[in-house]
Amino acid sequence: MDGSDGNFERAFLNEQKLRLAAEQLLKDKSSVLVAINNELQKKVADLEHQQMLFVQTEKMATLGTLSAGVAHEINTPLAYAMSNVESLQNASPLLVALLKLNEQYLNNEIKESRFKHEIDILNLQYPYAWIYNNLQGQINDSVEGLKRIKQIVHDLLNFAHPTSSQDKQLADVTTGANNALRLLSSKLKLCEIKTRFEPLPLIWCNLSSINQIFVNLLMNAWQACELDLEKGCIIEVNIFVLHTNICIEIKDNGCGMNEDTIAHMFDPFYTTKEVGKGTGMGMTLVYAMVSDHGGKIEVNSTLGTGTTIRCLLPLKG
Repeated sequence: MDGSDGNFERAFLNEQKLRLAAEQLLKDKSSVLVAINNELQKKVADLEHQQMLFVQTEKMATLGTLSAGVAHEINTPLAYAMSNVESLQNASPLLVALLKLNEQYLNNEIKESRFKHEIDILNLQYPYAWIYNNLQGQINDSVEGLKRIKQIVHDLLNFAHPTSSQDKQLADVTTGANNALRLLSSKLKLCEIKTRFEPLPLIWCNLSSINQIFVNLLMNAWQACELDLEKGCIIEVNIFVLHTNICIEIKDNGCGMNEDTIAHMFDPFYTTKEVGKGTGMGMTLVYAMVSDHGGKIEVNSTLGTGTTIRCLLPLKG
């Protein structure tokens, strides 16, 4: 019995020792895994931050390319509004005098004969017909011009707004297309733009990213056509539901791409443009943004004929 008890005790102690060693090993491994996981989370956060910086840099590069056209888009309605306001400023003494005379007459401060006499004098100085025939039109045109400037600034701020992967909402993808087309209106003014926007369900998406997808694809389409403007630039923007996806389709009749270009078009810093005329990140970011929405991209291009790019975004994220 004593020998049996001793063997049992030794077996128990050995088993306990092994169990404690295993628990310590598991604890050590868990600590290592926690440290590795924390490091991975930090790396992922750093990568997301770097991606945001790349996106913002590309936005600023695009805005730089568009700056001259945007300045013209703002300057034209602004100049017209300024001209109208100056005209109204010249007419303001008459309007003030008329209002003052009207008030004096209604308050019986001047007689009717004096009132008519003063009115006749004012009419000689400022012909009434010219003012009332132009006044409403000048005000309406100025308001319309200022609304146009407000919309341009709004579109620019929306586009330039820093993008975060967390900024997702239920939205209509068509909104991004309209924003991009307005933003690029001066750049695309020599192109024939054909649109087909079918009614779409709302999807959970980052609208700022959708805006940039459209801007980058339209810029690429325009640049592909820019090389041969004589044959006419035609860009089609189609948005429709395809099976379980929303399909963003951009077609152009530009220079097209060869197989090597298609194979590398999503590579970071890859560009077929001259040095200084492209960052090489436009299509890389399009790919990243579409992937972030769980989508995929299809490319069909023929040299000398044109290119069709489809971005398929799942209806359910």
